[in-house]
Amino acid sequence: MHAIVTRPAQDGLRWVRELAALGIRSTALPLIDIGPAADAQPVRQAWQQLASYQAAMFVSGNAVQHFYALNQPLAQSMPAQAAIRTRAWATGPGTVAALRQAGVEPAQIDAPDAAAGQFDSEALWHIVAPTVQPGSRVLIVRGGDHTGESAGRSWLAEKLAGAGAQVDTVVAYERRLPVFSVAQLDQARQACADGSVWLFSSSEAIAHLQTLLPGQDFRPARAVATHPRIAQAARAAGFGVVCESRPTLAEIVASIESLA
Repeated sequence: MHAIVTRPAQDGLRWVRELAALGIRSTALPLIDIGPAADAQPVRQAWQQLASYQAAMFVSGNAVQHFYALNQPLAQSMPAQAAIRTRAWATGPGTVAALRQAGVEPAQIDAPDAAAGQFDSEALWHIVAPTVQPGSRVLIVRGGDHTGESAGRSWLAEKLAGAGAQVDTVVAYERRLPVFSVAQLDQARQACADGSVWLFSSSEAIAHLQTLLPGQDFRPARAVATHPRIAQAARAAGFGVVCESRPTLAEIVASIESLA
């Protein structure tokens, strides 16, 4: 069994190592290129105002890493009590791990339990909704496209606004279409026809694959998707077999093996 890991490069290579340790041969073909925000000033301004927010919601581990990387000098000078007043919200274990690595105390993090059946904005909202009141201020730290515009769903921002909260958004990193070599394009085409299993944790990755392989027939291809919305995107793209899985290593491995 061969798996194609489509996550951004750094994260993708980690998954390749972990899958290999469990006997699953895999290859990283990152379908989202991650880079720093073109304009770092809004990120620095958001950090300086962090204590004025009830919470900062990080959409991914990349949001955490780039937000803190841009602000390391300021982080050293910020009084500890200022950061402690602001809760850190995360949708899943990967983002929680990034927050812990950045030095955020576990007691300051709100996120779905690691054993939860769902890791997304909806699951997070069930946890934090009781703490949101009219006038609450929440900062959403997210990625943007190559133009600097926010990329991704606005569902949580809409729920917060509906509850009377003031929501600000800052773009801490950019998500871009990757540039594939001829060899990578050939590898992608082959993986669409040879029984490899594509691992998708983003609908955007599927859209990028369609852009990179225009006219590709995905009917012979198989995929494991870590959310129903992603699975729906894979089916819409034409993948012949799509399996849904929680985004934990053990359950992704079980899903891959179920397709053997």
